[in-house]
Amino acid sequence: MNAQFDVTAVAGILALHYRVVPTDVREGPSGTATCNYVAKDGDGRRWFVKAYPEHADLGAEGRALELAEFAALGGVPVPAMRRTLDGDLIAVEGGLAVAVTAFAEGAETAEGGLNGEQWAAVGATVGRLHRTLARHPDGPPRRAPSHEVCDIERGRQRLERLLDSYAKQPPSSAFGAWSRDAAQQRLDELPATASMLEALPLTLAAQIVHGDLSSLNLMLRGEKVAAVVDFRPPTHRSPMWELGRIVLDPRTVLTAPDWPTGLATAVAAYRETNPAMPDEDLMTVPRVAAGYLACSVYPLSEPLDDPTAVTPQLEAYGRARHEALGVLCARLDEAEEVLRDQLR
Repeated sequence: MNAQFDVTAVAGILALHYRVVPTDVREGPSGTATCNYVAKDGDGRRWFVKAYPEHADLGAEGRALELAEFAALGGVPVPAMRRTLDGDLIAVEGGLAVAVTAFAEGAETAEGGLNGEQWAAVGATVGRLHRTLARHPDGPPRRAPSHEVCDIERGRQRLERLLDSYAKQPPSSAFGAWSRDAAQQRLDELPATASMLEALPLTLAAQIVHGDLSSLNLMLRGEKVAAVVDFRPPTHRSPMWELGRIVLDPRTVLTAPDWPTGLATAVAAYRETNPAMPDEDLMTVPRVAAGYLACSVYPLSEPLDDPTAVTPQLEAYGRARHEALGVLCARLDEAEEVLRDQLR
């Protein structure tokens, strides 16, 4: 469908299924797997409309929306869902499937990194999120072997498969060549990564988490967290992995030289809102973050898997992600010492 047809179709489904008669519908910031729109109604309210691709698993997407509603019950700032006239979270009409939420006015993504009071605000919000999701009916928290959180063997297999693919299909772009070399470097350094991860406790907490808590899905309004968006279906993962993923975003690590202090502030605020999380787990955040990055092949695999997704922005993020891994590893002892002092 062309862009104008998309806008017209979105306006129609809003009127038919949501009793929202838009005076304006425009394309919004696209997600990784969705087309998004912003609609304005006659009362001046704005709505965020997520349009799912044809191949989307709408059952799973519905469970993700339900998880967001569950988080909101615990005081997490989640934009209010607009249900259809039939009470559904997703409307389907003429091959188009959409979900509608309130628009987070005046908010921006956390892509620019964290600074100042944002560290504490984000830490407190993630703590509240995890405390709430620990009560989710899909299952209580449990302890999981730490090697499952940062799976070195799986990381090795991913890197080796990627390098085999690059050998069979040599890169045709500068970013592809860089990605191949970065993957080889990570594979070569994997024994050191394994040694670094030996300091983790034998087990770590695992529970229902957001699932994709990235800087794109955390909205800030000044020093405060305005909205947490784009949940994934409920699944058990490490809450320390998720905390590190957002507070140690590569762009934050590279642009905030004092990130160890910011990390400690965020983790202390997390503990305030989620006191059930053991300090032993909280101490693992920087090490788990480094292990996760070291075992990941994203976006190094994109030149082969989805060349159309390789934009200048993705290239910059990929290079930042790789550079941030080196910074994390180089300053790991310092970060843990600052964090230990903060948690005393």
